[in-house]
Amino acid sequence: MTAAVRPSREVLAAASASLEGQPADEILRWATGQYGRITFATGFGMEGCAIIDMIARHALPVDVFTLDTGLLFPETYDLWRQLEARYGLTITAVRPAATVAEQAVQEGPGLWNVDPDRCCELRKMQPLRRQLEPYEAWVSAVRRDQTEDRADAPVVGWDGKFGLVKVNPLVRWTFDDVKAYVARHEVPYNVLHDRHYPSIGCWPCTTAVAPGEDPRAGRWRGREKKECGLHLRPIQA
Repeated sequence: MTAAVRPSREVLAAASASLEGQPADEILRWATGQYGRITFATGFGMEGCAIIDMIARHALPVDVFTLDTGLLFPETYDLWRQLEARYGLTITAVRPAATVAEQAVQEGPGLWNVDPDRCCELRKMQPLRRQLEPYEAWVSAVRRDQTEDRADAPVVGWDGKFGLVKVNPLVRWTFDDVKAYVARHEVPYNVLHDRHYPSIGCWPCTTAVAPGEDPRAGRWRGREKKECGLHLRPIQA
């Protein structure tokens, strides 16, 4: 498959600047008008549910997929089915080359405890690279206030890690903005959010957070790791 053509830094910077104050759905409209092959990777966080609602609400030509690691919470799989039924769309499952059981044979049991970076590479990063190959652009649910690595994310930029344009329509939103959108449009969301899980990943590496803790404190608790690698900076405007 031919790699996506990289727009110039100046073109992307100008586009990002012009979109900076635009509503999220208008950013999505712009992206679908600009790129013929565009996809959205959802991890089924509340932000992703909001974007799925916008895609469906405006009938936008965006392929939606998720990285099904085989280690998602039961509540996440339930939400997956709810969203497909609610919006009449298919959320494609992108899976690793090895099942969890096969990985245990190849790499040893509980790789997420022994070497979580290796586990993320096998179960998320490698499948994601394969999935993104046909596309010109991908949409993410990144917000600037989530982590230090995301604090300077542009609305649109070049994702050198995967070799395509990355569009961040919620980049200026806060979690309160996300919750308000979901409530206003009655968007299905993961019930784990109501059980003190503001950030939800694979069940072995995600715990609830206590009041006053950083929202991502429950991800890879006790480790310096706070990202699986999908959205690490930099992407270049």
